[in-house]
Amino acid sequence: MAHPTTPDREGRTRSWVPGWPVAVGQVLRPQRRGAGDPTQRHEESGRIWRAMRTPVGPASLCVQARPSTGDVLGRAWGPGAEWALDRMPSLLGADDDPTGFEPHHHPEVAAGWRTHQHWRIGATGLVMESLVPSILEQKVTGKQAFGSFRELVRRHGEPAPGPVAHLRLMVQPTPAVIASIPSWEWLRLGVQPAQSRTVVTACRLASSLERITQVSCEEADRRLQSIRGIGVWTSAEVRQRALGDADAVSYGDYHLANWVGWALVGHDITDDEMAELLAPYRPHRGRAAAMAMAGGQARPRRGPRMSVPTHLPTR
Repeated sequence: MAHPTTPDREGRTRSWVPGWPVAVGQVLRPQRRGAGDPTQRHEESGRIWRAMRTPVGPASLCVQARPSTGDVLGRAWGPGAEWALDRMPSLLGADDDPTGFEPHHHPEVAAGWRTHQHWRIGATGLVMESLVPSILEQKVTGKQAFGSFRELVRRHGEPAPGPVAHLRLMVQPTPAVIASIPSWEWLRLGVQPAQSRTVVTACRLASSLERITQVSCEEADRRLQSIRGIGVWTSAEVRQRALGDADAVSYGDYHLANWVGWALVGHDITDDEMAELLAPYRPHRGRAAAMAMAGGQARPRRGPRMSVPTHLPTR
């Protein structure tokens, strides 16, 4: 292994000292699909638990930053424990290199970067883990999608390994299991036929899709979008989470263009206008969008606040 791990009586542990102050909760938040996500739990103590299906088997990973010692402690259980610990730095953004990011095209982006210079994009290295819930989020509200994903995992997944029973932590179902789910069960889960067909198709291609972690982000985008039902939005959502692609922008999102528009120019804009505003930041367009929203004004709320923000991509 490329790092030392120490076995304990319930699993394995690893201490990692990052070269920057890692905000563990902030980096891992995008991997969580709603507060009830059975595959990722956040404790008030700051510990974050993740259940994952690694290439060598299921694993549970507990991650906790320790500011007093300057390290991050990882504990892992299950057949994929070593893999999970080996990937922990990447999961927390160690492979995200902001070198070359020039935030000065817009003062709002520069302002965001001044206060978030340690912000990093994590990469799970697990494509299907991100792809399945991203497809379920197509053309529905976040609340609906999160509920469907939660029930999919609870009904067809499996308990995560290790001392996690009190958390009800669960691993996503295997692609083979998902591909075998009948149409009536998808409807019971609240998933429409267009989305279930895309999920099943993707799961039948899972082995080849997992290999996109070994190619460029541009090639990964091409391969993802070659599958019927997967478009610009879904590809970007997967590349952000699985590959840590700092250039991925979720065009087609119901809110993103307007959020970026208000941050940069003070009004709603279209996807095409957002693309023009972000073009100078390539290959950090996704980073620029995040920094714009961090440093610019927020879009005014219109109407009552929803319990979960809507999430309505065009695909």
